[in-house]
Amino acid sequence: MSQNIVQEITFFLHSILIGLIITFAYDWVLIIRRLVKHGRLWMSVEDLIYWFACGIGVFYMLYRENSGVLRWFAVVGATLGMFFYKIILKDRFVYIMSTYIHKMMWLIFRVIQIVLKPIKCLFCAVRRFVRFAASKLKKVMQFIKKRLTVCIKTLRMVLCKR
Repeated sequence: MSQNIVQEITFFLHSILIGLIITFAYDWVLIIRRLVKHGRLWMSVEDLIYWFACGIGVFYMLYRENSGVLRWFAVVGATLGMFFYKIILKDRFVYIMSTYIHKMMWLIFRVIQIVLKPIKCLFCAVRRFVRFAASKLKKVMQFIKKRLTVCIKTLRMVLCKR
């Protein structure tokens, strides 16, 4: 085979690979969307960033492989790559990974709860003690205020008589 045909076949295989990568990356966007619920605006921003990054990736591949010239079989190759990915994995990858990550996050959260439970109990005990001490201090302050008021009144009466 001539060198040109080998380059064209390599370019076609790379375009199939870029289609696979683009679809795989979008599956990760879908996984994140399943794990973290958010509104349409945030989803639009995610899509904009995703497609901007994909455009840069495709442009880089076209620039490196074919001097920036868009060839019809590059588009067909990327489409075939996306199609093969979706036929082989369907939505199983998104379901399995989102379920697995969700369960792992739940397990990590549960372990953190168990580890931090003594600290939480200590914090609650300290908070109760501070509230108790504050209420007692408030009563002491009221008592001192009353005693000082009585002393000041007595002192005024003594000073006024003289």
